[in-house]
Amino acid sequence: MVPETRYARSGGVNIAYQAIGNGPRDLVLVPGWVSNIDVFWEEPTLARLLTRLASFSRLILFDKRGTGLSDRVNDMPSLEVRMDDVRAVMDAVGSQRAALFGYSEGGAMCALFAATYPERSSALIMGGAFARRTRAPDYPLGPTVEQHLAFADQIERDWGGPVGIDARCPSLAQDERYRRWWARWLRASASPAAAATLVRMNMEIDIRHVLPAVRVPTLLLHSSNDRTIEFGASRYMADHIPGAKLVELHGIDHVPWGCDCDAIVDEIEEFLTGARHDAEPDRLLATVLFTDIVGATERAASLGDRRWHDLLDSHHALIRHELEHFRGREIDTSGDGFLAAFDGPARAVRCACAISEEVRALGLEIRAGLHTGECEWMGGKVGGIAVHTGARVAAQARAGEVLVSGTVKDLVAGSGLVFQDRGVQSLKGIPGEWRLFAVEH
Repeated sequence: MVPETRYARSGGVNIAYQAIGNGPRDLVLVPGWVSNIDVFWEEPTLARLLTRLASFSRLILFDKRGTGLSDRVNDMPSLEVRMDDVRAVMDAVGSQRAALFGYSEGGAMCALFAATYPERSSALIMGGAFARRTRAPDYPLGPTVEQHLAFADQIERDWGGPVGIDARCPSLAQDERYRRWWARWLRASASPAAAATLVRMNMEIDIRHVLPAVRVPTLLLHSSNDRTIEFGASRYMADHIPGAKLVELHGIDHVPWGCDCDAIVDEIEEFLTGARHDAEPDRLLATVLFTDIVGATERAASLGDRRWHDLLDSHHALIRHELEHFRGREIDTSGDGFLAAFDGPARAVRCACAISEEVRALGLEIRAGLHTGECEWMGGKVGGIAVHTGARVAAQARAGEVLVSGTVKDLVAGSGLVFQDRGVQSLKGIPGEWRLFAVEH
């Protein structure tokens, strides 16, 4: 569930924020370059990061002025103004003192805040951050001014697409779904001109002289393989902040919700609480439904790409309508196939039957398979042997057939649903033999 978005007033500007979790300590997440706290929750890897942080804290999120859901402004804010916005958000949620977690660009502001307002800063955490963005004669780290400005030019030229993804999240850069989300997130976070202005302003960040004044417990997290900010940037800060702890990560992503996500949360949890708790998948009973279109390849070839994609859009819209009606949860869509989950097996079966009937109006037939079992839920995804079993049941279904495992049939006894016995069958990769049943509809 996406937390409620509210607004805090800061110098006449509205700052969008969210608060989630009931932990004994407050943790303010300060975003990097741009953000949109609503769109954050659309990406499972990022939602997982936020959910885990909120498991041991009251997590406070916000969009800095000029970005995301906060007011647009004529001039991009300085670090001093951004500090005012953090205090306004903390005041709005009644937080007297909080740990600050700033990643990338957000780290510099957090360090300045901790040094300026130690009475309101219980700890400082920085991920993939820097004290100065571009290199200088006495600071041989970061890109040159020319290289940095070239990225600002790229933003103005290519905004609308997944700008910067290859350097900032290379582990997912080839995932087409993730690339679409990344591009949407950027578009929802800032205009091309605002994003480019922020990049040019980052060139002016230099808080090296502030680092010795940071007197709160400090944790620095940075991957040695970061392609956006050199690891040496965090080593420099660790050398200049009294008592700072530096943890070297070994992933390849700059953003904290990438491949180092669990390691980052583990380190933060231990730093703030003194202990770490490995992320355990949520396990619960669910009915999984798999569907796919019969003869999809042949139909696509006969229609051509454009007409086939139009037909697929209608198919997807129809399935999503039925899932909403029967309180199903869409888990994944791959080509012409759907994976959905339900908390009630009878509703799942009726949904599958409704889909099977409705798609005929589009000139399509589907096969569907259902199984009920204990599933693992992590980051909006579902896994476990029950999911594999459901997929194998679907693979046995005939055209236009809704096929269920004996487990589903037994659980819906008394529901009025009628089945035909399809006999005992072996399911590829699944131990034992399984009795399957076709739903009469």
